[in-house]
Amino acid sequence: MTSLNGRVAVVTGASSGLGRRFAHLLSDAGASVALMARREDRLASEVEAIKEKGGQAVALPLDVADPEAVGPALDKAEDALGPISIMVNNAGVGGDGAALSMSVERYDNTFDVNVRGVFFGAREAAKRMIDNGAAEAERARIINIASIAAFATLPGLSVYCASKAAVVAMTKNLAREWSKHRIGVNAICPGYIETEINSDWFATEGGQRQIQGFPRRRLMDESALDAAFMMLAGDDARFITGAALTIDDGQAL
Repeated sequence: MTSLNGRVAVVTGASSGLGRRFAHLLSDAGASVALMARREDRLASEVEAIKEKGGQAVALPLDVADPEAVGPALDKAEDALGPISIMVNNAGVGGDGAALSMSVERYDNTFDVNVRGVFFGAREAAKRMIDNGAAEAERARIINIASIAAFATLPGLSVYCASKAAVVAMTKNLAREWSKHRIGVNAICPGYIETEINSDWFATEGGQRQIQGFPRRRLMDESALDAAFMMLAGDDARFITGAALTIDDGQAL
């Protein structure tokens, strides 16, 4: 198992779903973890669960759609836990809706969270990783959570697909720009995993038809990303940057 003893990680969107799982994986591997999200009550319960297992964690409220709030939140994480070396930009929203009826507000919210939130999360983390020595030690890791929607044409999801394609393009460009600092910037592009965002849809007749259209006729579970995620977070990713790893159980085939 990847050892992250002595490392400090930040996970956005950590109150549920994949963010919650990532936070627990990092803690189980020995990292101290700052869990960030808008739902403070849920964050507190996850921090308590981590501490009950012997881990170290803090809960910090953050709305990634507010770029002015990201830097101060990372400062609080470092004050509480120490120099950060792992940043997981996981917070995201669905952004579904037909293009002809998409409101400006819904469009803006999708890009504010899925794209702007990732950019400023990565940028503010990179600044601190350079200043605190994690970059020079080649331990700086930024993991952006994208989606197979970045490469697919999905009816009713044009805005969501565009936002995730932007995350992949951003990941590659930041990896190139920050290569001189030895900061690893990578993305994971998951297939369909049942989460709070999509569980209602997959319970419908249309959702069940979509599942039957997948080559393996199933959704993935949250553990599907564990191995790739931990590789990108640890020392095994020393020579990996600018990658967008698709993990989808063949759903896009």
